[in-house]
Amino acid sequence: MTEAAKPIRVALLGCGTVGTQIVRLLTEQADDLAARVGAPVELAGIAVRRANKPRPGVPAGLLTTDAAGLVTRDDVDVVVEVIGGIEPTRDWLLTALKAGKSVVTANKALLAEHAGDLFAAADATGADLYFEAAVAGAIPLLRPLRESMAGDRITRVMGIVNGTTNFILSAMDETGAGYAEALDEASRLGYAEADPTADVEGYDAASKAAILASIAFHTRVTAGQVHREGITGVTAADVAAARALGRTIKLLAICERVEAGGDRPGEAVAVRVHPAMIPRSHPLAGVNGAFNAVFVEADAAGQLMFYGQGAGGAPTASAVLGDLVAVARNRVVGGRGPRESAYADLPVRPIAQAATRYHISLDVADRAGVLAAVAAVFAQHEVSIAAVRQEGRSSDASLVIVTHSAPDAALRSTVDKIAGLPFVHDVVSVMRVEGEEL
Repeated sequence: MTEAAKPIRVALLGCGTVGTQIVRLLTEQADDLAARVGAPVELAGIAVRRANKPRPGVPAGLLTTDAAGLVTRDDVDVVVEVIGGIEPTRDWLLTALKAGKSVVTANKALLAEHAGDLFAAADATGADLYFEAAVAGAIPLLRPLRESMAGDRITRVMGIVNGTTNFILSAMDETGAGYAEALDEASRLGYAEADPTADVEGYDAASKAAILASIAFHTRVTAGQVHREGITGVTAADVAAARALGRTIKLLAICERVEAGGDRPGEAVAVRVHPAMIPRSHPLAGVNGAFNAVFVEADAAGQLMFYGQGAGGAPTASAVLGDLVAVARNRVVGGRGPRESAYADLPVRPIAQAATRYHISLDVADRAGVLAAVAAVFAQHEVSIAAVRQEGRSSDASLVIVTHSAPDAALRSTVDKIAGLPFVHDVVSVMRVEGEEL
């Protein structure tokens, strides 16, 4: 066997829903993968937490509970990680990269916090670091941003990047169900984890937004710099209000290139995750169920949209295998994949300075002068009203206001001031609005 034909040996960390599909694809497509890579791709070992757990189709002889030992073995060329979590996964991957082993990972939480450390370790030894499966499952998204659009200037990335929350909001929109009822249905069908906190509170989407912003704007952005709001406060009344305006509610990850503002010249990055009303005519409005979609705007390419399965064992494994083929090819021919691009080093602008619009629903007393007094508060904070309507009478009166774009801090201050007015019984809901003006 020639040097170029030596097998590429793979250490797999994790053999759950995604890991078992990776094993299946490596086995079923072994001949095709070898032809595409230029050498056989073989599993050297599979690290798991419990080696005695039944795993149909997974060779028991490859299982080990010693992940640290597996990644340091001399016969391992590539480490594929689908375990998740920060530690000890971070140490394992750093160890592999420092030893010159290439890494393929689907770990968005780790990348959103420690991508800089991982890239530095990869650069020191010339190893590859690929992570297509970390955002939007099977959808080819990160590689187009990193490679196909490397010559363009991306201005905005906005998308639905969490299937669980999109399923819940879609169900609420389609059936009129409340949040709790829709979450129960998502759990019953397997779309929601036993503990759905990371999804419904926006943590998962925030990690993905940090990765997208880092790539799109050539700037390191961590999950902690992403403004995050979940969907637990979204009510059936919010969904109905959106429908009345010809809109629907989606949990959006929004990454924008903006003016730095203040005394600092130049550009900045704004990154936020929150539920928002969007027009039903917007391409993202028709993305329902557990699907993901990301809308990209760039100077030369214009508007692009990426759509598909955002999670699941086989779809995620597909993205992992795509990365594995690329990494293995580089090992065979001596090439290297794209490195980290963080040269721009733009500041991350806080949410308070971001330009947003609000849909505000108020429970108010039905008496003369209420609308004028509320409008006066908006004027004091220099927030312009786009639309207003009053519904109901007597104790059931409500006032619905949609604003024009204004700094988020001004909008929040306006709402806080209105909440203290004697004739405002309750601020029923506050929802951001994206898309064209009403």
